[in-house]
Amino acid sequence: MKRLMKMNPRDTVAVALRPISSGERIVFEELSLEAVQDIPQGHKIALTAFAEGDVVTKYGYPIGHATAAIQAGDWVHTHNIKTNLAGEEEYEYLPELHPVTYPQRGLTFQGYRRSNGKTGIRNDLFIIPTVGCVNGIAEQMLQEFKAEHPDLGGFDNLTVLKHPYGCSQLGDDHRMTRSILLDAVNHPNAGGVLVFGLGCENNIVSEFRSMLGDYDKRRIKFLVAQEVGNEVEAGRALLEELYEAAKNDVREPVPLSELNIGLKCGGSDGFSGITANPLLGAFSDFIISQGGTSVLTEVPEMFGAEKVLMARAENREVYEDIVSLINNFKQYFLSYGEPVYENPSPGNKAGGISTLEDKSLGCTQKAGSSPVVDVLQYGVKLRRKGLSLLQAPGNDLVAASALAASDCQLVLFTTGRGTPFGSFVPTVKIATNNDLFAKKGHWMDFNAGPLLERPMAEVLEEFINYIIHVASGEKTRNEQNEVRELAIFKNGVTL
Repeated sequence: MKRLMKMNPRDTVAVALRPISSGERIVFEELSLEAVQDIPQGHKIALTAFAEGDVVTKYGYPIGHATAAIQAGDWVHTHNIKTNLAGEEEYEYLPELHPVTYPQRGLTFQGYRRSNGKTGIRNDLFIIPTVGCVNGIAEQMLQEFKAEHPDLGGFDNLTVLKHPYGCSQLGDDHRMTRSILLDAVNHPNAGGVLVFGLGCENNIVSEFRSMLGDYDKRRIKFLVAQEVGNEVEAGRALLEELYEAAKNDVREPVPLSELNIGLKCGGSDGFSGITANPLLGAFSDFIISQGGTSVLTEVPEMFGAEKVLMARAENREVYEDIVSLINNFKQYFLSYGEPVYENPSPGNKAGGISTLEDKSLGCTQKAGSSPVVDVLQYGVKLRRKGLSLLQAPGNDLVAASALAASDCQLVLFTTGRGTPFGSFVPTVKIATNNDLFAKKGHWMDFNAGPLLERPMAEVLEEFINYIIHVASGEKTRNEQNEVRELAIFKNGVTL
């Protein structure tokens, strides 16, 4: 196994593929380096000497500057480099499109065709509270339904989309809560939905229902707790009606062009930009080549890599939308007096990521090489095939929920540290390294660690086959573990 890896010929640092001991001699390319101190796995080693202030390059781009003199063979990390990021920047449209394409293969998955023309990969039953006050009652009626239907009533998953909002919210917070819940009601993975309100909340059921427009009355039911005597009994009766509407649904062959894939990372480490994120990038290019769709979010984790995405804008209009996406989110940080570079997390740093640019350039590997065709605001559903960018923060639960709400039928989630969470759609956890996959196999779904030794083409083919199985009904770890969650973005006053 190689001991070091350089991501781009222009790089001035390399990544340690295994721990390196102080004094260890390493021959790499045409260099002979002696490690100045211990260098943990996934961390960076200097390939050249740096003076204070010199730019440090990884992935072919600056990831910060030296805060002290660094010798060749030195450990390069938070103790001796610092971000170059400050605030808003001026940008220029310099298109550079070099998409990697794959031949059409005519592959299919087994999905559920919906009456509105969309396709689901699950036939799920959702209870969607309009307000957090009724979360507990919703769970009670769902558990009673489960007791009556131990086979889940023919549904794949039964989920209460619990959240603490729907009341005491103003302005954008109220609109964002309502938008995400409306998106969930209309999600293609939903075979049946019970919208459940209290009766006195801001997000009142009658207004919510009117905003749905034309909807399938057999598949979407409404209940207001304060308007009935026994709300659990009334809810159970409506769940039975949904069961009758969905019990005969069957899967049928659907082309991969109908897949919408959400791209997400969390608990990243030094291998994220080497294994799992490039795997998702290759898969994103593949699914787009088949006519499908992928979505990249986590706007704060585009900071420092945004020019790469701007250069891939399909046209000037999309470029301008990307500029607004980036600057508006930077302004959000600055409006609270917070620096735009307040990232990476402690876990990221322990895994080898030193600056936000280091993290962002690895993070955006998930988007492959395809052109960016659209930019979506938070809570807006997909409008075009191809690669879209979505406005949402980096927080795992909020960002994954935003991807699901945009009509992604599944979320692909890379991690080097591990996490048990899952969104309300199947959430495929991809390990960046072998150790994590071996240790947390009950959390993780796929191991990208072998990419350190095996060709991308081989691992990608295995991943394509796995995703087809998931889209056809094979349950992910979060589904098996009954971990399905919803988190909604909040930015404002609570009454």
